[in-house]
Amino acid sequence: HALEVMFHTRMWRYECLTDNPAAATAVYVPYYPGLELNHYTCDTSAMVRDGPSGEFLRWLSSQPRWATLGGRDHFMVASKTTWMFRRSGGDDSQGCGNGFLNRPECLNMTVLTIESNIWERRDMAVPYPTYFHPSSSSEVAAWQARARGAHRPWLFAFAGGRRPNGTLVLRDRVIDQCESSSRCGMLDCSHGLEGSITCQSPEKLMCLQPYGDSFMRRSSIDAVVAGCIPVFFHEASTLEKQYRWHEPARGRDGVHRRYSVFIDNDHVLEGKVDIEEVLSRFTDEEVAAMREEVIKMIPRFVYTDPRVRFEGDMRDGFDIAIDEVMARMMRIENGEDLGW
Repeated sequence: HALEVMFHTRMWRYECLTDNPAAATAVYVPYYPGLELNHYTCDTSAMVRDGPSGEFLRWLSSQPRWATLGGRDHFMVASKTTWMFRRSGGDDSQGCGNGFLNRPECLNMTVLTIESNIWERRDMAVPYPTYFHPSSSSEVAAWQARARGAHRPWLFAFAGGRRPNGTLVLRDRVIDQCESSSRCGMLDCSHGLEGSITCQSPEKLMCLQPYGDSFMRRSSIDAVVAGCIPVFFHEASTLEKQYRWHEPARGRDGVHRRYSVFIDNDHVLEGKVDIEEVLSRFTDEEVAAMREEVIKMIPRFVYTDPRVRFEGDMRDGFDIAIDEVMARMMRIENGEDLGW
């Protein structure tokens, strides 16, 4: 959940900063709502969890610049899933999150989260940070070459573990099918420190992306960085629905190039499809073409090392997000009512 700090550090290096608020197209708000929420456990009262962020938003909305457009030219990063900031109910309501995104001030701002609600957008999703933070374009190119040349002995693979009491049924079905296939590589992340170390290598994370506690998995981004074709089971888990700014759905020629596979989760749960059978239908040429599209996407889904000045010419996840935020702010400044 370090994305808030990473964005703030990169904003200090942004080439178009101004000391004059009146001249700014957009106002970046360096508040860390995700890290602030980490102070509290799920059994902490809702009033306590809502307190600091509510106090901050009251202060922010009292500032002179806020009055210009009612906060619609402000943006910030909240490095948790949108669901952690959408808790509803009174001061005694249950849950682990708070009501940050439900507050009127946030309804006006552009808030970047690591997973959005695709059916009721109050925020825009930006990719999870991975373990790869390059400092030069040559380092990225070398990694892409490594991904192209990687030995891939499995047709498909899954990295993760079961949850107690069968609380994630889809994940159990995926693991069952993986374990029963000689063509699936299973990386079990559930065995304490050993499992954690095994699954912290992005080079080893591949393919199957069943949703877990929420729809998006961080390992979906690890899969992209590893040059692995992601297999999704719900539309809210797809890069196309979540990361619309970063997912290059169409090339410059306007042609949509496939880079992922979708298998309906209901069909898996009902036993109507066999994952291995579905994936076996793709030819070697189709697999190679999809993998190449994934590898070409890598620069868009990583964040460069925020501590150093990047060497070379490359637009990373931060650059793309800021470009889109600025374009949105200019449309708002021109009087467009964008809503969400």
